[in-house]
Amino acid sequence: MNTFGTVAPSSRFLSKRMLKKIDFKNAKVFVELGSGNGAITAYILEKLSPDSILICFEINDYFYNQLIALKHPQLIVVKSSAENIKEELNKQNLNKTDYIISSLPLTIIPENISDLILIKSFEALVDNGTFIQYQYSLTYFKKLKRVFKEAITLEFELLNFPPAFIYSCKKVR
Repeated sequence: MNTFGTVAPSSRFLSKRMLKKIDFKNAKVFVELGSGNGAITAYILEKLSPDSILICFEINDYFYNQLIALKHPQLIVVKSSAENIKEELNKQNLNKTDYIISSLPLTIIPENISDLILIKSFEALVDNGTFIQYQYSLTYFKKLKRVFKEAITLEFELLNFPPAFIYSCKKVR
């Protein structure tokens, strides 16, 4: 399977817009799915409070090695698929995460796997935790709505190539 989901890395505009509503002061556990070359990772690491951690999931060898090379004390890089989020959190003695920031190309991941990723991500979030995902079209809105119900807000970042939709999905029961 191709593990490159985009034609270009996320722009700083997209990265900043994805992170702008995150409460970095009070959140302790962050997960990034499909970290790629670390374009968004770098912005997250800049904003982490001293007692927070970021767990990055990356299955591509090249990108995994780039993330490991960052050698940041608050960064944990796992070479595991996103549907293993709960197991990987457990390995770190963590039960839940406050935020999941996803750059996964959900529309090109096999449907059974992408469905599992969304369900497992929902389960891994604390109550009122947020799943943030960007996509290049609105085709995934219905799938996100099945998992996160009505607790979804949508933004658009024009200053990215290609322009991207940003879904912010809250875990509410």
